Amino acid sequence: MPDALALVLAGLLLAATLAAAAADSHRLPPALIAVPGALLLTVLGAVGWDDAAATLREVGPTVAFLVVILLLADLADREGLFTWSAAVTARRAGRSAQGLLSRVFLLAAVVTAVLSLDATVVLLTPVVVALARHMRVPVAPHGYAVGHLANSASLLLPVSNLTNLLAFAVTGLSFLHFAGLMVLPQLGVLTLEYLVLRRLFRTQLRHAIDAPVSDVPRTPVLALTVVGATVAGFALVSLVGVGPVWPATVGVLVLAGRQLATRRVGVPELVRAANLPFGLFVLGLAVLVLVLQQHGLEALLADLLPQGHTLPALLAVAGIAALLANLVNNLPATLALLPIAAAGGVPTVLAVLIGVNVGPNLTYAGSLANLLWRRVLGADAPGAARFSLVGLATVPVTLVGATAALWLALQV
Repeated sequence: MPDALALVLAGLLLAATLAAAAADSHRLPPALIAVPGALLLTVLGAVGWDDAAATLREVGPTVAFLVVILLLADLADREGLFTWSAAVTARRAGRSAQGLLSRVFLLAAVVTAVLSLDATVVLLTPVVVALARHMRVPVAPHGYAVGHLANSASLLLPVSNLTNLLAFAVTGLSFLHFAGLMVLPQLGVLTLEYLVLRRLFRTQLRHAIDAPVSDVPRTPVLALTVVGATVAGFALVSLVGVGPVWPATVGVLVLAGRQLATRRVGVPELVRAANLPFGLFVLGLAVLVLVLQQHGLEALLADLLPQGHTLPALLAVAGIAALLANLVNNLPATLALLPIAAAGGVPTVLAVLIGVNVGPNLTYAGSLANLLWRRVLGADAPGAARFSLVGLATVPVTLVGATAALWLALQV
């Protein structure tokens, strides 16, 4: 198939897939476009069967982990983990709205790092919104904190974001080495984002809380134990070359076994929580991006990405990754950039990761997490212009700060 035709067809299918993801309609899930579209392009010869199969084998373990971690987060939520943690957060804030914001920041950062950004968006956001309403404080500062940190607090661990898992697979780093390199950028992002959001919403945070929280539900000991053991398992199994999907699977079996035995959950609920259509969407998307790469996109990006590991070079890489994420969404941007970034070494890959994780806070189109967050907030969701204005205040400074911190960590 000619390059021009392949590019146009794959581009149209990618645009339709992302439009379906943005619409978030049960009638037309994005997998119904991505998977048949990938198959069509393969049948037409835009990509070889062997190349498509190789891509699916590369992405498959990442998708499997995504399914398992979604299950783990849902089961932990059914144990009351998110409701309990939000109540503890609110009680410790007392009557201080700024204190509540800082504690929501910490909670969202921990949930995103440990249980992935999907748990933060889908499970933590509604709890935080309900908490703000109960305490009679403005929803906006705390809603933005959770929404932004779903993206920007996902730098720390390989398991925090699907983009991390994809990047982790090409770095050759261990779980602990990855976390060690990203801890400084993550701390920088959290500090800068907090300072900017506190400044932006200073008027709404000025007043004391009228209805502080005093009652806290029973501590979900089993969920806390299982999640903690699972995170420890991620680090341990990486030392022997075992994928993180296995400790996560053990955690799921423990919680699911208890809840199935007590009939607190059924198999249909577990299947829905696993979100298998989303996994198929990612697989189809990988093939669509592969077609674009093979017919010109990879050569274009190779010319754009600078060489070297100097601070200016890494800033340019992060900036290009952020721009691409806001143009085509961060997941296809990651899939497109990683093959070129991998040739530049670990620093380039991690700079790309900063761009595709922090950059999406600029527009709703930047990440699927943003679109989910907007749907979860409903009437409380800001308009696209307002969302981008807040993003303009946070993204440039956090992007530069995180990249500078990465450069510093690499020197050490």
